[in-house]
Amino acid sequence: MPTLYTQQDKNIGRTWFLMFTFVFVVIAIGWAASWYFNDPLILTGFVLFSIVMNVSSFWFSDKIVLSTAGAHEADPVTYLELHRIVENLAITAGLPKPRVYIVNDPSPNAFATGRNPEHGVVAVTTGLLSLLDRSELEGVVAHELSHIGNRDTLIATVAAILVGFVALISDVLLRAHLWGGGDDDHGDGRIRIIMMLVGFALALLAPIFARLLQLAISRKREFLADASGALLTRYPDGLASALQKISGAAVPLRHANQATAHLYIENPFSRHGKVSGMASLFMTHPPVEARIAALLGNNKEETV
Repeated sequence: MPTLYTQQDKNIGRTWFLMFTFVFVVIAIGWAASWYFNDPLILTGFVLFSIVMNVSSFWFSDKIVLSTAGAHEADPVTYLELHRIVENLAITAGLPKPRVYIVNDPSPNAFATGRNPEHGVVAVTTGLLSLLDRSELEGVVAHELSHIGNRDTLIATVAAILVGFVALISDVLLRAHLWGGGDDDHGDGRIRIIMMLVGFALALLAPIFARLLQLAISRKREFLADASGALLTRYPDGLASALQKISGAAVPLRHANQATAHLYIENPFSRHGKVSGMASLFMTHPPVEARIAALLGNNKEETV
């Protein structure tokens, strides 16, 4: 079903934009730091690290994410039904069967990762398997396959790694500033003050900008994956019911991580209940109520 995956080219372009933006931000921070500390080796180090992180985020992001989540490959005998669901939906979607992983966690949730459909991975928690019936599980798997087909997993996993790294280097720079450094005789005093403020601002704002970019990527793609998943199963009620159950579970995810929260079908850090106003702007996912309403609304339109 190639019509389901209208965002492939856009997401590939967004990924390249994200990676170039990351390099620019890191080099800008490194340049400011090297100027302030009067040490050109700092800039060289930042450039090398930005290249290494871009390469790593592209080629190894799935392994990093799976390791962070504590996931392991699902045994094809123990989890035969899950494998069958994934395989059948992948065939229907026109995708290679992704690898299937399990997270031993009572909290119901799921995510997809992988830089392309050939390296796709669908991971579900044991809590999800015990909570959902077959039609609901199919809805969740179809949602995750839609992420893979649209290359959402590429940009989402790259964002997860790069956002975490931007936060890390910014924290290092801020700590270095607090400890002091630099040559007091270097350059004009006013220019020095300006550059110090610029470097401090970059270190402070970089993780904020990275986080906002991560949020923007995640929120839009969830609605699309819900719609594409509903088209794939032809049963929107299954995914809507699954989202209702997942959002209503009060069990926290043990391996939850802020850098990877946007990968899950439901934000593991979200507080249950309706969220509105300014708070909703900083959620990695749209409100569950809005997602369910969109699914059931589409269903009603189809049945008229």
